[in-house]
Amino acid sequence: MKRTRLRSAAALVLLPALALTACGATPGATPAGAQASPAPADNPVAAVRKVDSVAALLPADVRKAGTLRIGSSVGFPPGAYYPNGPDKAPAGQDIDIADAVAKVLGVTLDRRDASFETILPALGSGKYDVGTGNFGVTTERLKTVDFVTYINDGQGFAVKKGNTTLKKRVTDLRQVCGLTLGTGAGTTFETTLTAQKDVCAKAGKKPYEVKVYSENAATLTALQQGRIDAIMSTINGLRYQAAQPAAQTTFLGEYHRLDVGFAFAKNSPLTRAFQAAVDELIKDGTYARILKKWGTSASAIDASRINPPEHR
Repeated sequence: MKRTRLRSAAALVLLPALALTACGATPGATPAGAQASPAPADNPVAAVRKVDSVAALLPADVRKAGTLRIGSSVGFPPGAYYPNGPDKAPAGQDIDIADAVAKVLGVTLDRRDASFETILPALGSGKYDVGTGNFGVTTERLKTVDFVTYINDGQGFAVKKGNTTLKKRVTDLRQVCGLTLGTGAGTTFETTLTAQKDVCAKAGKKPYEVKVYSENAATLTALQQGRIDAIMSTINGLRYQAAQPAAQTTFLGEYHRLDVGFAFAKNSPLTRAFQAAVDELIKDGTYARILKKWGTSASAIDASRINPPEHR
């Protein structure tokens, strides 16, 4: 696959085990102790073959070209990261699922690295045919983007290990009133925290403060240094992070469930083919093997959906 690297990707070799905001990284942002996590050796994608009946759902011009441009946010495991450095191929759950879908469809992916917050707008301009980056399906995003789901993830919170400010799962944002929260730029987490920032005032409590970071490691560094009290990020990412001893974080559990999917420009002719390809992978067992490989089996779905409503 052809891969176009962002200049900032050079820093990612040190970040993946720990960074969770799914945005671009810059040099000097690596928290102490961060290092690349080796990719599992299992390769469930190797046995995947083209399925003619599914490939036939692609538009004729796509079948003829045989290539799709995919805007890919590569930032953290288990979704997508660089276990062997930014000059080598990325790895992760999202990478494996996208590669497996491409094989079912009989096309090659022209993977182009992009920062998280730039991918969805670029779909509308035609820069990419499809986008990946652990994009959660939300009501707001559905106004401008189409989704084909492939996993069930969502929003959660984590704190520095030993911090007892938050002692249990956050189910209501009034629990974080008075705290300083860190999250990633352009994410559903930023949207959620911004949209509900008045809950504390209504409850007669001190508002929470939100600090937004556009660098992969900056959020974790801020947590380690005590500049924020908690991180809001992906369930699978925070769970993975907490399992890395160097991160020194505690995952507090799910706050809000979200479907996650491939993203397309509105009314894209590609969605039916991608949905059928994901369903084919679920049916033949490849999907379950990919999730087992990356430790995300708890997030499996039974069938892919096009533009499902946001979970409430």
